[in-house]
Amino acid sequence: MPDPASPKLSYKIQRSGFPEALAASLQERILSGEFKEGDQLIQDAIAREYEVSRMPVREALRQLEAAGLVKLRLHRGAVVTSVPTEQIAELFHLRCLLESDLLAAALPKMQPADLSAANDLLLRLELAYEQKAIGQWGPLNWAFHRRLYEPSGRIQTLQLVQSINLQTERYIRLQLTLTKSFAVAKAEHRKLLRLCAGRDHDSAVQYLVKHIDEAGRKLLRVIADSRHGSARPGEVAPPRPSAPP
Repeated sequence: MPDPASPKLSYKIQRSGFPEALAASLQERILSGEFKEGDQLIQDAIAREYEVSRMPVREALRQLEAAGLVKLRLHRGAVVTSVPTEQIAELFHLRCLLESDLLAAALPKMQPADLSAANDLLLRLELAYEQKAIGQWGPLNWAFHRRLYEPSGRIQTLQLVQSINLQTERYIRLQLTLTKSFAVAKAEHRKLLRLCAGRDHDSAVQYLVKHIDEAGRKLLRVIADSRHGSARPGEVAPPRPSAPP
């Protein structure tokens, strides 16, 4: 939890759109690391902080639980979840499977307008990297990938993948902050977009799998360092799936 000795911040937000706005605010505080793994979120304290009743706080916490960011405990409010490395590896494995399938289905239907929109989002993401706008990294990264997948028309799969990306976003922010690997991320996204624009379907799908798989492996090394002080020799790595045909 934030240091009680620090200056009091106001988190008062507009009443319209509660409890979604409250959930969005708390979500950003979790993803930014203000609320850390294992921190307890007390309903009464949050209600006072945001100057609201407990009812929207309860609903906001339920939304965060559905997103996998908190765990509700009876009479104890909520606790920020800590995702074991094995489960993070599984999430990246699912990303490989689902996102490669989405891209394979999207590529035959992809139009110049789709590629142009993806390029615009990538430019915004690159600018966010340069400006160290941490809060924009995750949303813009997902927006870029989603724009490549949208021609597939697979709405349910897109929703599943969005949920997975949200669960791993706080760890990806940690990785980028510590490793400063913005140039690598930029180069890999640019190559993926070029392969899509060149209609090299098989290469694009295979490169996407490589992009996600390697990101997962690097992330697990950073998490091991963060949680244990140094990487462990036997740390878990994401299973390496085969690219779909």
